[in-house]
Amino acid sequence: MSRKFYITTPIYYVNARPHIGHAYTTIACDAIARRQRMLGAETYFLTGTDEHGQKIERAAQAAGKTPQQLTDEVSAQFRALWDRMGLAYDDYIRTTSDRHKYGVQALWRRIRDNGYIYKGHYTGQYCVFDELYVDAVGPGAPCPECSRPTETVQEENYFFKLSAFEDKLLRLYSEQPDFIRPETRRNEVTSFVRSGLRDLSVSRSTFSWGIPVPDDPKHVIYVWLDALSNYITALGYGSSDTKLYDKFWPADVQMIGKEIVRFHCVYWPAFLMAAGVPLPKGIMAHGWLLFEENKMSKSRGNIVRAETILDVLGADALRYFLLREIVFGQDGSFSFDALVQRYNADLANGLGNLASRTLAMITRYFHGEVPYPSHTAAHTPADDAIAETARRAIAEYNALFDQYQFSRALELAWGLVAAVDKYIVENEPWSLGDKQDEESRARLATVLYTSAEALRIVTALAHPVIPEATAKIWAQMGLGDIKKFSLSDLKWGQLHLGTKLGTVEAVFPRADKSTIERMQKMEEQQRSAPATAEAKPVAPTPVASVPPPTSAASLPDGKISIEDFAKVELRVGQVKVAEKVKGADKLLRLEVDLGTEVRQVVAGIAEAYAPETLIGRKVVIVVNLAPRKLRGLESNGMIVAASAEGGKPVLCGFLEDVPVGTRLK
Repeated sequence: MSRKFYITTPIYYVNARPHIGHAYTTIACDAIARRQRMLGAETYFLTGTDEHGQKIERAAQAAGKTPQQLTDEVSAQFRALWDRMGLAYDDYIRTTSDRHKYGVQALWRRIRDNGYIYKGHYTGQYCVFDELYVDAVGPGAPCPECSRPTETVQEENYFFKLSAFEDKLLRLYSEQPDFIRPETRRNEVTSFVRSGLRDLSVSRSTFSWGIPVPDDPKHVIYVWLDALSNYITALGYGSSDTKLYDKFWPADVQMIGKEIVRFHCVYWPAFLMAAGVPLPKGIMAHGWLLFEENKMSKSRGNIVRAETILDVLGADALRYFLLREIVFGQDGSFSFDALVQRYNADLANGLGNLASRTLAMITRYFHGEVPYPSHTAAHTPADDAIAETARRAIAEYNALFDQYQFSRALELAWGLVAAVDKYIVENEPWSLGDKQDEESRARLATVLYTSAEALRIVTALAHPVIPEATAKIWAQMGLGDIKKFSLSDLKWGQLHLGTKLGTVEAVFPRADKSTIERMQKMEEQQRSAPATAEAKPVAPTPVASVPPPTSAASLPDGKISIEDFAKVELRVGQVKVAEKVKGADKLLRLEVDLGTEVRQVVAGIAEAYAPETLIGRKVVIVVNLAPRKLRGLESNGMIVAASAEGGKPVLCGFLEDVPVGTRLK
């Protein structure tokens, strides 16, 4: 019986066209799925689009379209881009499809019949942008997630008994630490749940663009209960045909961005527990892709389209850059300069050059047939060193990839490329090729066989990441269809002697300076072009006006009003991690638990406090400052300290024990 593997992307919200932030997640899943297929697993890879909710309804109205027209257009853009990029997904789910609607309603009935849904009334603040009920006070109060104004909602709702799952969720996180990765995200979720869970409103009755609640069609199902269900409805949950569901659920890994961790790691497992459905084996949350030090978003106008890179450098360049440049799970930066630099260094001058020079010399000196290596005097310790480097690369690469440490895995594989490049330079096969004596020919054959075998191994390892180029190199080596190769069988010495090469062509032509300028110009033109099918920004529903607070300038002696002071949010935090910032004598990087989340804060206190003395210490944090960059690290808050004599900082503290997360007033 073959091994099964099921992987999912988040389904993407259709309020705007796709950009490389969306591509990042999907590329990672595609690489994992391709590798699992090469390892012999029967693999199912799901992606799709999330198409319901009030935000879509309003965006469609603003665009002069029906919600279905808008979702059809934008969902088609996502699918067209994934197809153009050659992403090998097995299914593309849309939440407006009938199969999804039936499955969601079936899940609702299971949860309801098990006693976890009841009817009540909700009064409070709602963020249309995040489709989220939030803890905020007063009309127009900012959403704690995105800072946009919230709306006051008063309506009859159905509620899910989320509070009943607090202990079960905490036990899940404790007993299965790999359920949420990386550890920082698991810590955030654990802190959130420990702070207490309240029952969750899971229906809306003030708009209609959604899936009707079974037996009560004046309500539509909460967009997140709707959207999260796609991972099982795509497999046939709730239908008469459950063959795929029975075969592939539970998912092996569900890949998400860190901004939707709460929905996937708290709400989703609670919904499944309530319905008696098995939980996914693991959820992996990656960081944001930053451009000009900010998360890409339509509102900031800093979106980079994947199409620009595809047009100029191709899909493999984007795939390699995203998985090699960024430590998966952490935030990473994108720039056209960095993309081209990495492309030239690793792909054009690295793998591409190794393939061209090795295969070209085999063609020239051995009529395009893989030569026989010598095991006599022509064999040297340098040859054995390359073979050992390759064996180590195979073992360590696989272990790192299984842990989703793509950057380190690729660094290791390209270490083999660098070793072979050095080996070729030191052994000078071109000079051996001009000699006709038997010893020189034997040595030449050994050097070129060793180089070609190392090239074969790097090509096989890298195929899930850069499938187009590696398929070409594999074919040029006369090895046929790389997708048919069993990666689990990969080992040194499998290159058959006498294998006839195919036509040798460059796979990664070097990019010059104009490449960056072309991509930048394409993006500038796109940003200045009028919007087409993408959803236009929607003004929030008007709320009751609030008199503006008295400004500080209007008060005597530079004093501020109580309203101004109230804007500063101070909370008690506890230091979980403290370490020095490389290259900065005064800075420490801290991870501070605020009760509901863990924040990274960069503080200029290194000259006054050793990092190890801060672990477990309670501090005061200004939590509503705009993030800023210090030495390339994002500081999301400010630690409060007194400036003592000589400018030495002294951290604020407490004589009594104060709970983490407490607000200072």
